[in-house]
Amino acid sequence: MQLQQAIDEFVNGYFSTHQRSKKTRVAYTADLEQFGSYVGKDFVFSTLSGPLIEDWAAHLSAKGYSPASMRRKIVVLKVFCSYWVRRGALAESPFWRVKLSFGRIVQLPRALTETEMRTLLDQAGRNHSAICIPRKGSVLARSKTSRASSRSYLALRNLALVDLLFATGMRVGEASALDLEDFVVAESVFRVQGKGGRDRLAFVVDEQTVRIQQEHREIRSRMATESSSLFLNASGERLSTQGMANIIAQFRRDAGIERHITPHMLRHTVATLLLRNGVDIRVVQEFLGHASIATTQRYTHIAKEHLIGVLRMHHPSLGLRAKA
Repeated sequence: MQLQQAIDEFVNGYFSTHQRSKKTRVAYTADLEQFGSYVGKDFVFSTLSGPLIEDWAAHLSAKGYSPASMRRKIVVLKVFCSYWVRRGALAESPFWRVKLSFGRIVQLPRALTETEMRTLLDQAGRNHSAICIPRKGSVLARSKTSRASSRSYLALRNLALVDLLFATGMRVGEASALDLEDFVVAESVFRVQGKGGRDRLAFVVDEQTVRIQQEHREIRSRMATESSSLFLNASGERLSTQGMANIIAQFRRDAGIERHITPHMLRHTVATLLLRNGVDIRVVQEFLGHASIATTQRYTHIAKEHLIGVLRMHHPSLGLRAKA
């Protein structure tokens, strides 16, 4: 069996029995296709060996891939080989002879400053206020044929999106996957389809956010579309993760913030601020939907730096020392 056939059958078989997101499937396929390009289209799958895997890792390193990216690609290949060992196509996994070191991987989350976050939210509010939102009794509120492309809806949608990402710490993919029914208005809670099949509830505790989300849902529910999505694009279809990233980028430009901002940075920001404000790390873990506390602990480094900075400025001992 050639490698390409093994890849195709793995993708179809593995993802039919394992609950994984579409994004994960695409990532696995891309990594395996990259390995296939490296070894050649006519490569015989059964000849896959440990030395070849090590050669590929060296090739990735030479190409400048980060340790985290290299580790992910190797893990995907390892899962692929284990699958075919279980299916009997490989007598044993070639990985038992492989020894790789990627070095220490330290990836600290990139968060916005409080000023940047406030500026971004204020900009979303100004953009929304600049466009008249029809109120109760208006044509939009009564009509069942209102278009998702209307400027008033898009302005409200954009405000609701950025406010929700910060209020709940949702991943952008989780926000994109939200359906109308996932927002339980009476309890101000969102049902979130979490990463790796770990569903959770996202509670909205800020009254202003609650009002924004309720107003958005009310107007969204009147849109004439076959899509069940909570957030719509201008064509009345589900708003994609790229569309959400574009909205955040536009807010950044409008607000005059110079550095690049991604939707995921809003998640990092709220997590960092929660820890700075003394919230227990286990609560933050549950809030973010992390499977492991080790993932949440990445944020404690940032919170620690803030703590040390504040102490260096305000610790009482600094004023009690006798000057030399």
